[in-house]
Amino acid sequence: MSPNFFIELAGWIPAIIFPSATFLQLIKIVRKKTAEGISILSWALFGFANIGLYFYAEKYFALQSIVGFLGTALLDFLIVAMTIKLKSKHT
Repeated sequence: MSPNFFIELAGWIPAIIFPSATFLQLIKIVRKKTAEGISILSWALFGFANIGLYFYAEKYFALQSIVGFLGTALLDFLIVAMTIKLKSKHT
């Protein structure tokens, strides 16, 4: 196995873990139909941070960057939208 294989693998690990963890949070919100304990500001900042990391990494066409950073940012903003929607229903 070449060193490039391990570098490629190291790039895919966070590209899988970060969106997966965020997706699990989104599933929890949808299933429970409550946004109790969810911070809109935190998730919005996570989304902007992921977009910033995408540009900082300068790997604009690397699938790992697109999935890991932009995919996670999209899910972060979905969590923000769901939280706003659910919190507005309960007030």
